[in-house]
Amino acid sequence: QVQLVESGGGLVQAGGSLRLSCAASGRTFGSFAMGWFRQAPGKEREFVAAITWIGGSTYYRDSVKGRFTISRDNAKNTVYLQMNSLKPEDTAVYYCAARRGPGSTVVAAGYDGMEYWGKGTLVTVSS
Repeated sequence: QVQLVESGGGLVQAGGSLRLSCAASGRTFGSFAMGWFRQAPGKEREFVAAITWIGGSTYYRDSVKGRFTISRDNAKNTVYLQMNSLKPEDTAVYYCAARRGPGSTVVAAGYDGMEYWGKGTLVTVSS
C-alpha cells in the first residue's frame, strides 16, 4: 500500500523559510514523478513543483521559481520542498503526490492526473 506522508509545515513570518518533507513507502518509485501541490482556502488545488525520481529533472510554477527548490533523497525515499522568501500568498495546505512517468507529466496532467496523495501539511505565512 502506497503511503505519502508530509511533514514540516508550520507558521512562519513573511521572508522566512520552511522545508517540507514527503516520506514515500509501499513500492519502488524509480519510474515515478513526485509533485507538490497546494490549496489555499476557497481556491483550487494548484501545481507547485515536480521532480522526476530518476534523473532529477525539476519543474516549477512561475510564482515560486527562484524561491522554492524541490529535491529527493533516493536512499530515504523522501522528497523535499525547500521554501525560501515566503510570502503571505504562499499560505496553503501543501500536498505531496506521485504518478508514473517523468516530472513533465505532473505539469501536463495537473492534480487530476496524480495517482497517489498524502494528507497534506499546513503552511501559514504571516505578514
